Amino acid sequence: MNDSTLKKEFKKSDVERVRNLVNKDFTSKTKSQTGYRKTSKRYKEGDIWEESGKEWTIKNGLKQNITKLDSAKQAIKIPLVCPKCGKPMTSHIDKQCYKINNMCLDCLVDYEVELKKSGLWEQYVLHSRKGNLKYFIEEVEQKMDEFINEQDETYVTEQGDIESWNSNDSQAKIEMTEKLQEYITYLKSKLD
Repeated sequence: MNDSTLKKEFKKSDVERVRNLVNKDFTSKTKSQTGYRKTSKRYKEGDIWEESGKEWTIKNGLKQNITKLDSAKQAIKIPLVCPKCGKPMTSHIDKQCYKINNMCLDCLVDYEVELKKSGLWEQYVLHSRKGNLKYFIEEVEQKMDEFINEQDETYVTEQGDIESWNSNDSQAKIEMTEKLQEYITYLKSKLD
């Protein structure tokens, strides 16, 4: 009979731990400790602080780091619902329409109908076409500058041969530049 007795003694912390478990108090401490404790500061919505060489903030309850590309991220972010009417923007067409007009397709159609009713439709179309033409002129001028300033470029073929595809015909380059300049002048005359 003596062999069945428990030969181990329980410490006070063991008894307290079992008592806490029986009482379903799972978070109570049974031991006290001393030593290093890291101090943590509580931040609230909108606070900005630096930690480990990075800037941090709290947005919508989440800790987020602040990067250089935050403004670019914001520019391409598409909301879940239209800011004008509150309708969910689930279709691909709504998302494309939002990128251009900052509203869903239904709101754009309503806006254009109102423009037609008020007699401002022709001005709206003319203004948008002029904007497109300005962008096109800038693109043509940029391509023309690249064409004028391009250097002798060489290409390596699959066999390892080096080929130069540029002709050093400066007369052809001058003629092409003049034609492009005439075309740009013609396009700019259409803007007025």
